[in-house]
Amino acid sequence: MLSPNDKKLEKLDLFYRPSVAKPKTSAEIISEARNALRTIRTQRPFTPREDQRKLFGPASSRTPENRPPSSFSLHASSFEPSDPRPISRARLSPLELKPKAPASPTTKKDPCLPFPKPPVDPVKIRRVSSARARFFRAASQGAHLPDRTLPPTERKKTMESIERVMMGTSMVKINGTRLTESNAIGRLKSHPLQLTYDGGFSEIKEQEMSKEATSLPSYLRSRGDQGKRSSRASSCCNNSDLSRLETKSVSKDDLQDKNTETEVDDIFWNTRIVPILHELEKEENIEMVCAACTQLHHALEEGNMLGNKFKRRNILLKTLYKLVDVGSDPLSLKLAKIILALKVSRKNLLNVCKLIFKISRSEKNDSLIQNDSILESLLEVLRSENLQTNTEAFLYCMGAIKFLSGNPGFLNEMISKDTVEILMNLIKQINENTKKCGTCFPNSGHLLVQVTATLRNLVDSPLARRKLLSVSALPQLCTVMGQYLGDADVCTNIARMFSKLTSYHDCCVALASYSRCYALFLNLINKYQKKQDLVVRIVFILGNLTAKNNQAREQFFKEKGSIPTLLALFRTFSKLDLHSERREGEGGEQPKAQTPPAQVEDVLIKLTRVLANLAIHPGVGQAMAANPQVVGLLLTTLEHKSVDDCEELVINTTATINNLSYYQVKNSVIQDKRLHIAELLLKLLASNNMDGILEAVRVFGNLSQDRDICDFIVQKNIHKFMIALLGAKHQDICFSACGVLLNLTVDKDKRVILKEGGGIKKLVDCLKDFGPTDWQLACLVCKTLWNFSENITNASSCFGDEDTNTLLVLLPSFLDEELALDGSFDQDLKNYHKLHWETEFKPVAQQLLNRIQSHHTFLEPLPIPAF
Repeated sequence: MLSPNDKKLEKLDLFYRPSVAKPKTSAEIISEARNALRTIRTQRPFTPREDQRKLFGPASSRTPENRPPSSFSLHASSFEPSDPRPISRARLSPLELKPKAPASPTTKKDPCLPFPKPPVDPVKIRRVSSARARFFRAASQGAHLPDRTLPPTERKKTMESIERVMMGTSMVKINGTRLTESNAIGRLKSHPLQLTYDGGFSEIKEQEMSKEATSLPSYLRSRGDQGKRSSRASSCCNNSDLSRLETKSVSKDDLQDKNTETEVDDIFWNTRIVPILHELEKEENIEMVCAACTQLHHALEEGNMLGNKFKRRNILLKTLYKLVDVGSDPLSLKLAKIILALKVSRKNLLNVCKLIFKISRSEKNDSLIQNDSILESLLEVLRSENLQTNTEAFLYCMGAIKFLSGNPGFLNEMISKDTVEILMNLIKQINENTKKCGTCFPNSGHLLVQVTATLRNLVDSPLARRKLLSVSALPQLCTVMGQYLGDADVCTNIARMFSKLTSYHDCCVALASYSRCYALFLNLINKYQKKQDLVVRIVFILGNLTAKNNQAREQFFKEKGSIPTLLALFRTFSKLDLHSERREGEGGEQPKAQTPPAQVEDVLIKLTRVLANLAIHPGVGQAMAANPQVVGLLLTTLEHKSVDDCEELVINTTATINNLSYYQVKNSVIQDKRLHIAELLLKLLASNNMDGILEAVRVFGNLSQDRDICDFIVQKNIHKFMIALLGAKHQDICFSACGVLLNLTVDKDKRVILKEGGGIKKLVDCLKDFGPTDWQLACLVCKTLWNFSENITNASSCFGDEDTNTLLVLLPSFLDEELALDGSFDQDLKNYHKLHWETEFKPVAQQLLNRIQSHHTFLEPLPIPAF
């Protein structure tokens, strides 16, 4: 742990560069804080939380007619009754057509030829026709389930009679008889099962099946008729038929397995699924219906009936679609989960995504969504469905995910379910499609708004940031900004994301290393110069990139039009600021379309920070110091602003001037206007703002290297103010004020000013108070005392008896390495202190001690005799 004094080292800085290079240790942070050229910190632009959950917020650049709606009605009729099943892509081989010679009259009749049928009774025809008409009429009205449901007791008997139906195994047990796979195939073919009224299964004969076939609804019938036909066909096959079958790709065993699987599916459907569907249609209690939906989902999963290849899928979907009209959010979520698990497509996929989106708009439903694991279903849509054919469905799916990402309770779940990777893969697909087509599609832009807003919420997590870096997300996001430069919503969302990311060192380094980002950000500033919420974030990002990276400073400066673009933006918002001030002075109200003054000021604050950071680079700083437009805008800000009204802006502007005033070059505009700058700094010194005073003193530390400024300081009695600051017991201020006094003592004529206001005593007190923890400050004090005592003849007459004795005690103890460096610091900080003690303090302090000792006597002076 650092002591309070040590912690202050982070804020201190020199008005000159240290002459000795510092080692690369963990104390480098403190060392950087002491540099003459300093970076400026500022807060990230504030993003207010939207009151309502919508696809596009109130600040969206999209007009209502040019964006998909967030409010809509959704009913069962919105869904298509039959969802298309996947089309098989298997290519069929051509049939082998071999001409057959006509059979001779003497040839024996083929046993497979059908026997002639007697004329059908007209009464039976009418009976069948009327039954079929009733069936189709019932189907059109949505009555897809049989009227009779087995009672629970009978259903239990049914489950007991079927002791076990093992899917995917080689054994089935029916009516207490254990059958192997091969025996089950033959038994199921020759003795089909019938669902009896007592809840059990019984074997029926072939002729009974034909009698009762028309009495069962088609969707509940087993494939008995087909099995009967296939068994007849197999009994009638001759040798030539068998030879043709052998040439097919599907073997006889495979066909038998398929038939067995079909029969077992029929049994599972009739015994497990149908009763639940009955309950869904007849139950009126919502909680019971929700429980039945949960049971249905588990049963479908157990029977391997999820997906889009189940033959009774459309029947199931029709039942689920009808329940949408109930209008219950908990029920709708459970329905949506099953519908998505059945892999619906196109319009039905869009509608189920809309259904979830509609429910997720209410924050109170977040717990329901979390409990039903709806997020996993939504992510599966993004992972497995086709983007180009389902862009609108993806839009509402992402809208729901965006809402959930704003809830901190979903953050860890989203990241653990690979949401970051899924969304970045989606962005990559959009980038590739846009590049291939050469144009940006509006629907893709709408989708990107949702994706980027979700990522913006996720980057608050350290794990999410690491994942973004691992998949090289930042270049992909820059590509999106470049392709969708005309979409202000997309660019603003990514800018918000980068504002967060670049606040962390690893992400900042990753973005700075992507060289194309600088030109991209300049293009955005030029295009959206008056869009405050976007440009303020772009400028904030540039400030982060240039804060600690000299290569980034140079690369940005070399981009075409970099400084002119920043200055144009500075002028634009300076004018807005002046207009707002005039309007306030005249008592006028702020127009609604006008940017609020605080937001205007925020852009200027971020801009001055970028300029201050750029000035740290020697080549860039010298060029900026010689640029009249840069210096002129900074001075205009100081002329029109006070630290009481715009504290951060005035302090940042002064810090930028401090960095530029470091460069002592011939064509420096700062040097040409140094007296005007000194005049402007007087009102800052007279303020009650200690941070503002500190920045002004730092600028005087650089400017006082010039004789004109030294004369100005003495003329305006600023030196007295500097001496008074030594007694403030504020380490940062003492350091900067001592630097100004050091520059004043270079001039022999001005050394006497140190005796005014007790300057010598306050310097010695600074050495005593801060020496052991701040060897750089101690060095400055010793240098000032050295300059002051250049023409010393007697130490006591020069410094005074008390201060001389104090120095004779302090300096030897501070020059003793064991005593001086015996602090409770960690090893890196010890190395830091030792470096500055050896290279800066020790040489000067030793010479000062020698001078004092050589001009000091311990003999007491004789009293003056009286005459």
